[in-house]
Amino acid sequence: MEILLWLVPAAVVTVATMLWVGWLSSARRENRGAVDRETAARRLGEALSREPKRRPGYAAPRRTPETSTGVAVRRAARPVVVSRRDEPATESERRDRRAS
Repeated sequence: MEILLWLVPAAVVTVATMLWVGWLSSARRENRGAVDRETAARRLGEALSREPKRRPGYAAPRRTPETSTGVAVRRAARPVVVSRRDEPATESERRDRRAS
């Protein structure tokens, strides 16, 4: 139990800070001007009747969504051109050729 005594100062500071912040926020809330229900309803109606603000456009146009067919299709790769110089010229050279 004695090993946990070092937590007491931290707990006391934490609780004191929580109480102080709670008191400070309630004091600020009391100083804020209260608005009656009719004024609040009128302001809400005005805000809802206004046109929504448009966001500025982007430099690039939006991409149109692609329709999915459910089939994965890969793009065709460019064909690989193999020169004939790599292949042995004669049948005997083909037999003598070994994999490296």
